[in-house]
Amino acid sequence: MGLDGKNETPETKSTQPRLSTGQEDVSDSGERLSRQPSETSCYATEEEEEEARLQLGPKCSIREHLEKDKDDESLRRWKEQLLGGVDVSSVGETLEADVKILSLTILCHGRSDIVLPIPENGDPEGVWFTLKEGTHYRLRFSIQVSNNIVSGLRYTNTVWKTGLKVDSSKEMLGTFSPQAEPYLHEMPEDTTPSGIFARGSYSARTKFIDDDNKCHLEINYTFGIQKEWPN
Repeated sequence: MGLDGKNETPETKSTQPRLSTGQEDVSDSGERLSRQPSETSCYATEEEEEEARLQLGPKCSIREHLEKDKDDESLRRWKEQLLGGVDVSSVGETLEADVKILSLTILCHGRSDIVLPIPENGDPEGVWFTLKEGTHYRLRFSIQVSNNIVSGLRYTNTVWKTGLKVDSSKEMLGTFSPQAEPYLHEMPEDTTPSGIFARGSYSARTKFIDDDNKCHLEINYTFGIQKEWPN
C-alpha cells in the first residue's frame, strides 16, 4: 500500500543541512585551516537519525505514572485525560503494553469497505486484496491496547514489484492508553498508480513499531492492481 499515481517513492530525507560555524583555525605555520564542513557531512545518515531518536527513560506501570508528580495539578489532569477510564486495579502493575492490530480496512469512495482481518498464525496466503488502478483510498486500522500505555506507535510500509522497491512510507499513529474498546485510526488519503506498467502483483511488508523499537506486528503479503475492480 502507500502507492500514489505518480509512481514516486515518498521516502524523502527530512534532515536539514548542518549550519557552518564559519570559524577558522590557524596552524603553527600561520596557515589558516578551514573548519567548513564537507558536503558529505552536511546531511545526517539514516543510522545517525535513528541514534538521535529520543532516548526514553525507564518504563513505569500505570500506577507508578499516577503516583509521580501527584501534587502537580496540571500534570495530574493531563494524566487523567490521557488514561481516560482505565481500570488501574487490572493493569496498574504491568510494564509492557499489549498492542494488537485487529484488522486493516480499505475505504474507497462508492465501494463497500474491504475489511482484512489480521491472520493470527502468520502472513496472509495468496493475494490478500486487489484494487482498481487510479483509486483514491484510505487505510483504517483497528488497534487494541491493554496493560499499559504504548508511546509513539508508528506504521511503516514497504512495497516491491518484480523484486524492485517501488514505495516506502512511514506514518506516526500516536500514543495510546489501554482501554476496553479498540482504537480506530484512519490514514490520509492515497491513490493507487495507474497505467499498463502499474498493473500486476505487488509484495509488501507492514510493521507497527513503538518508541522502544518494539515491533508489535510485522506482516508480509501480496496484493494486486488491475484495470478494473475484480468481480
